[in-house]
Amino acid sequence: MQYRKLGNTSLNVSAICLGTMTWGEQNTANEAHQQLDFAMDAGINFIDTAEMYPVPPKAESLHRTEEYIGNWSKLKLQRDKIILATKVVGPGDWVSYVRNIPVCLNKKNINLALEGSLKRLHTDYIDLYQLHWPDRNTNFFGKLGFDSIGENSGTPIEESLEALTDLVQQGKIRYIGISNETPWGMAKFLELSKSLGLEKIVSIQNPYNLLNRTFEIGLSEISLRERVGLLAYSPMAFGTLSGKYLNGARPKGARITEFTRFTRYTSEKAGHAIKKYCDVARKYDLKPSQMALAFVNSRPFVTSNIIGATNLDQLKENIESIKMSLSQNVLNEIELVHNEITNPCP
Repeated sequence: MQYRKLGNTSLNVSAICLGTMTWGEQNTANEAHQQLDFAMDAGINFIDTAEMYPVPPKAESLHRTEEYIGNWSKLKLQRDKIILATKVVGPGDWVSYVRNIPVCLNKKNINLALEGSLKRLHTDYIDLYQLHWPDRNTNFFGKLGFDSIGENSGTPIEESLEALTDLVQQGKIRYIGISNETPWGMAKFLELSKSLGLEKIVSIQNPYNLLNRTFEIGLSEISLRERVGLLAYSPMAFGTLSGKYLNGARPKGARITEFTRFTRYTSEKAGHAIKKYCDVARKYDLKPSQMALAFVNSRPFVTSNIIGATNLDQLKENIESIKMSLSQNVLNEIELVHNEITNPCP
């Protein structure tokens, strides 16, 4: 396993992070614990979850993923060796059931969310606490076309940042991060931390994969220059980059088969790109899934690649992508496909 600095902190996180959003929906507690054991044995020390998980989010399964992790026996025994990340939900009618007060990223919500996560995870601190999505009208979750509804929409970023800073000072969280953010949002967090003397973000968790490289356009420069590393989620584009859904195939038990609401990576244009990437992989005798993950691993702005799996065979294959170094010929052919079908799934 490779390890990389988390921002400008002293923490060295594994370049592969174990994502957990299927646990409690597609995976049982026992399967989750088997994945955690396997990942630790492979050198992974970084686990990412969220109060909202599992996905798809539902009131009846709310918090189940954190509970599974909290009941994993090795967490308490080896807490000092594990870097644990979780997230507080942002606003939205679709998550109004999360709390008995209006959900947003103000101080009250952040404090309540953290206390709940600490209890479910059976720990007294979180290593990396992240805002799951912005508390303002902006572009995330694939939304295109910015439609401003005024500068004062949502909780001010400084209020969220002040609340997070207080929790760092209390020792309940060590570092803070953002997720599903825009270049303006990331720059604003950095500006306010400097001007107001507040905690600096050390990471940004956004989607990044061969079908969606929009992070490179505006965020990658800020990430590198300010040392706010990307925690890349959906590196396999919901498993589509394995090629298993090509030609309309829907394997039994697979995520997109089970949950038809996930359409971000299933357009006709995406299908054309996926086929081309799979052709590149097979030309060089590579597994398409590992090529897709190895590409993400190789990007200089990526601190950790968040992989998810529904079984141990998938998990093993995904983790082994860290051993793969893509040749310049492979990288060149990936760029040819990217230039022909650019970001089909932003």
